[in-house]
Amino acid sequence: MPLHSELVADVDRLVKTYVDELVLFRRDLHAHPEPGREEFRTTRVVSERLIEAGLQPRHLPVGTGLIADLDGNATDRTTRVGLRADLDALRVADEKGVPYRSTRNGVCHACGHDVHTTVVLGAGLVLAELQAQGKLPHGVRLIFQPAEELIPGGALDVMAAGGLEGVDQIYCLHCDPKLEAGQVGLRSGPITAAADRVHVRLTGPGGHTARPHLSADLVHALSTLVSQLPAALSRRVDPRAGLTMVWGRIHAGAAANAIPMEGEAEGTLRCLDRDAWETSAEIVPELAKEIVRPYGVEIDVDVHRGVPPVVNDPVATAMLHDAAESMLGRSAITTTDQSLGGEDFAWYLTEVPGALARLGVRSPGSHPGGDLHQGTFDIDEHAIGVGVRLMVAAALLGGNAWHDAVV
Repeated sequence: MPLHSELVADVDRLVKTYVDELVLFRRDLHAHPEPGREEFRTTRVVSERLIEAGLQPRHLPVGTGLIADLDGNATDRTTRVGLRADLDALRVADEKGVPYRSTRNGVCHACGHDVHTTVVLGAGLVLAELQAQGKLPHGVRLIFQPAEELIPGGALDVMAAGGLEGVDQIYCLHCDPKLEAGQVGLRSGPITAAADRVHVRLTGPGGHTARPHLSADLVHALSTLVSQLPAALSRRVDPRAGLTMVWGRIHAGAAANAIPMEGEAEGTLRCLDRDAWETSAEIVPELAKEIVRPYGVEIDVDVHRGVPPVVNDPVATAMLHDAAESMLGRSAITTTDQSLGGEDFAWYLTEVPGALARLGVRSPGSHPGGDLHQGTFDIDEHAIGVGVRLMVAAALLGGNAWHDAVV
């Protein structure tokens, strides 16, 4: 059910009045990045702008992050649509030569969270204007969460603070450098993967490399473990689950002729299927212990739970499709593949239905070689206005339209 043409024109006009300010706001966030649990300045500047627009943001008890409500103009205040943004930056050095380059060594917005925050802020400013004009049919909650990049993520802080109470459905977007600015990628069903961190520590008596039979060859045991565990996992779960394990750090020993007393490995465990993800925390330690048992070493395995997969609700995805078509045109919509990346928006979807959209940020005609989590990551700033239009339309099309769709 598309938006009425007059409302589309109103939204478009309002977005245009804010877009220059929002570009500067995003550049300011980009120049002053803050990693997870440290987003104090970011929280403050977002809060100040919302207060200036007449809203009353509530800060989360953890010290960073905030929530702001618009009650809408309907007499029935039971319906509320959530729009979510994430505030944190990554501990990655900014390698760009732009005026808004990060002013903090070793920290930058290499994942686009500055864009997400700016887009939801912009949506809030536009929706506040529509509410003042009597054109906001139901409530909207703006959620600016901290620590999306950490485990456990800030979505759990929002939920613990009651951030989903009264929310009927929730939407967010995520920058995608594979898509050109102006495009929106949609997908019903799973769109990201579950992501956990695995830490393995082996210990043994140590000894001389000339006499491994009198000790426990810990390095050989560790190398066997890191090479065999991923393959063994693939034989214990349904291959359609897409479970994959990749090691990122391995360390043992300091001398060529000494068998060390300890060694460790760390990696990530990713999975496309929620059921397989829920059982993997038991399977990984079991298999790891069996693999190293012949070598006489002790093993400790920790599976640090990260996030489940984001599974877009089909009705919510259809709402995003209608929102994009109404505000951007059908040609702006494309399908997007499921990613093995993790996203803690998944936690919200365990409580309420909703959907995540991919926001194209690559300059049209440019080479699609860039990726997220790189110090060179940047966006075509035209994407900011596109994102605001999409989130405003999603908020407007939610509520009663949602209930009509699911009845």
